[in-house]
Amino acid sequence: MKIFLICITVLCAQIIYAQSQGVAYTAVGKGVATTFLTDYQCLGVNTSALGWGTGYEKKKVSIGSSEFGFGLTSDVLSKARLKNFSRAIYNSILGDTVVPFNWKNQQTAIGEYAQAGVSIFADYTWGGFAFQGKKFGGIAFNVQENYQWYSKLSTNATDLIINGKISNLLDSLDIKFGGVTTRIPNSTSISSDTLQAVVSGTMAIPMQLSSLLQGSSIKMIWNRSYSLGYGRKVFGINNFVDLYAGIGGRIIKSMAMFDLDATSSGIDLHSSLSSIFTINYQTALASVNSLKKYTGGIPPAVGSGYGIDLSVSAIFWNKLKVALAINNIGSVTYNRNVYRVKDTLIGNVAIHSLNDYNLTKSINQLLSQGGLLTLVGEEKYTLSNAATFRFGSSFHIKQHFGIGFDLVAPFNSDNPGSIKNTVVSFGGDLRIVKWLQLSCGYFGGGIYKNNMPVGVNFILRDGGYEFGFSSRDALSFFQKDGHSLSFAMGFARVRF
Repeated sequence: MKIFLICITVLCAQIIYAQSQGVAYTAVGKGVATTFLTDYQCLGVNTSALGWGTGYEKKKVSIGSSEFGFGLTSDVLSKARLKNFSRAIYNSILGDTVVPFNWKNQQTAIGEYAQAGVSIFADYTWGGFAFQGKKFGGIAFNVQENYQWYSKLSTNATDLIINGKISNLLDSLDIKFGGVTTRIPNSTSISSDTLQAVVSGTMAIPMQLSSLLQGSSIKMIWNRSYSLGYGRKVFGINNFVDLYAGIGGRIIKSMAMFDLDATSSGIDLHSSLSSIFTINYQTALASVNSLKKYTGGIPPAVGSGYGIDLSVSAIFWNKLKVALAINNIGSVTYNRNVYRVKDTLIGNVAIHSLNDYNLTKSINQLLSQGGLLTLVGEEKYTLSNAATFRFGSSFHIKQHFGIGFDLVAPFNSDNPGSIKNTVVSFGGDLRIVKWLQLSCGYFGGGIYKNNMPVGVNFILRDGGYEFGFSSRDALSFFQKDGHSLSFAMGFARVRF
């Protein structure tokens, strides 16, 4: 489990809440996936591709493990600042000590992250298996971990969450020296020693929580999926067209869900987090169906659900592939540590300031005892999955060359884990020699910057073993003002 948690640290996606190419590192480098993936990698993308075969003569079984991808992006922050952000998350997971910021520099440094809008993802495939034969068709199974985060905070929310009890929104501060508590006016001229002695801050005129957080959004999801799919040929006309159909499904175990939106209409929050997050919930709500303290090992799940995939595809003249797919129709029901928010007046703040760049700690600032939110326990909460519609097409010349495009659209862009809007991408691959496959692509526009995914895949023993690496945006490695960091890799794929 610690391997996956470390994968979470460097993180990325586009300022959507999820990536659209799936977990497979071979697709990440192309930017397209619908008509390029087969075996267990096509689960959740296009299960009808299981009927296409492995693409390697006499090889029917595919096995893989330890494929992962991660990244972090913001359309405002520079590459250097994204590195600082990812380093802070890495240190936090490993338990390393982080030297606190100077109080006066902290507001500017972390506040830029909070208000910029930051998106994070980490995916890990524990293992996958597929069998593909001409008569039987193809069947596949895999186990995947997926973590996704998106946040964008208003100015007031940033000030409160980042600076806590010394926020500029507070008119007076209670400080404690030698057992004596004194109230002083809040100002920008207070020394660092005095600020560190602050125990709480007070607003002269309390404000409604929804007004303070208006314009803020935080979305986070962490799921483990056990997926099974089957695809096969259903009709064919020799040397013209072959039609395929596929069906798949998954059992979902969720370790975390956090969904906060504060708008002019009010504030809405639903939260369910595993005990690995060590949230110190308010004791008044202890009657909620809560989990015991996390003591190590696999984190306990807080929700369970299912997802269903349906797909069809066609191959014309053994060269042109076209596919349609609807993926992850279903939901997850959360029944442990389930809370919603109660809109209340905020007059006194006692939470500590954040002491590093790790913005994901904002959840602790909001939920922990003495935090900003007043929570109400619930018995359960059901959240629809981040379902998608996919359409893809590509042209192939045997195993030497392939080029195509993908269109991926969300069913509900507001759900945690869902892509924000329709994504259109172009890309392909080229086998310049038998053992080396190079990939590249492009997607951009709308909320995206210009992204150029690239990948390198080494194919040995006529497809018997392969490994490689890729990135969703190679340009960011060479540009000083690049707005994303991403990397994907697989090194344990075999066929026989």
